Amino acid sequence: MKKIAIFLLIALCISIFAGCTGDVVIVNNCTCPTGSHTNPTQPTQPVEGALKTGLAIVCSTGKSANAEKADYDVTLVAVLVDNDGIIRDCIIDSIGATVTFDATGTITSDITAPVQTKNELGDAYGMGKISKVGEWYQQADALAKFAIGKTVAELKSGAVDSTGYAPAGSDLASSATIYLGSYVSAIEAAVGNAQHLGAQGGDELRLAAMPSLKSSVSASAEKVGTAQLDCDVTALTVKDGKITSCYIDSLQAKVKFGTDGVITEGISAAVETKNQLGDAYGMGKISKVGEWNEQAASFAAYITGKTAAEVAGIAVNEDTKPTGADLVSSVTIAIGGFQALIAKALA
Repeated sequence: MKKIAIFLLIALCISIFAGCTGDVVIVNNCTCPTGSHTNPTQPTQPVEGALKTGLAIVCSTGKSANAEKADYDVTLVAVLVDNDGIIRDCIIDSIGATVTFDATGTITSDITAPVQTKNELGDAYGMGKISKVGEWYQQADALAKFAIGKTVAELKSGAVDSTGYAPAGSDLASSATIYLGSYVSAIEAAVGNAQHLGAQGGDELRLAAMPSLKSSVSASAEKVGTAQLDCDVTALTVKDGKITSCYIDSLQAKVKFGTDGVITEGISAAVETKNQLGDAYGMGKISKVGEWNEQAASFAAYITGKTAAEVAGIAVNEDTKPTGADLVSSVTIAIGGFQALIAKALA
């Protein structure tokens, strides 16, 4: 009789568990989740099949000031997107760079100093000292994780309210108090740029940037001053040590000023990347193999399937232009910067 009662009790528990939703049921303690415990920021199933790789570079120079500074605020986003428009992976980074100059048009800051992204700065960026929810890179990562498993429409409706901040009381608001509107827009742009370049489910997404201010020059009687941020960026995927997809773009943002320190150009128009400029960049007029964006895409396709060592070993001349017959037919620009960028992404 006791055996029958125990059997009926076990059967009753099993029937209760079968009606519960959630990822984990602790049978030993007869505990059933009251609701779904699936992480809303992650896909519920392993991602399989072909994915699109996307990259966005969004630059603003709007905070630049006469006889003071050229200010660069750059947002970088890499994404993997499936054919249904669902974001399967996302990385967000940012660059805050400044070139200072005085009322004579003379640059006063060190343009040779390394420029680090906010993710690279980490805790040294300093937001953690004033924020209750964490450093910048932690808050950006919270948004990136929130985006995973969502379409752009779902992201825009859930990540921010009309103010551009995370909705009060939401899970995201507890981990990201920075203004998110611009980052959400950059994610949307990266998804819009995404292409099938070889990535598959299970590949690891990487994002890397190589910013520099070294091309900046002071104003003189013969020439206007130029504060210039150059930045090559890649979003790539890797598996088993080999590149499975690669997307490359570059930013060349210039703020020009005279010998009186007054800015004459560079803060009114939107800053377009070289891919966005396309034929307007002008390299196609002097190159036999195509415009900059076409050559960058050819290089990216050429290194897909290669390891870091193989990319580093591509033969170049003293100007770092490729010399191999299999590459010079489509790429004649210097690739030394690209090789350094890829090495950084894979390090």
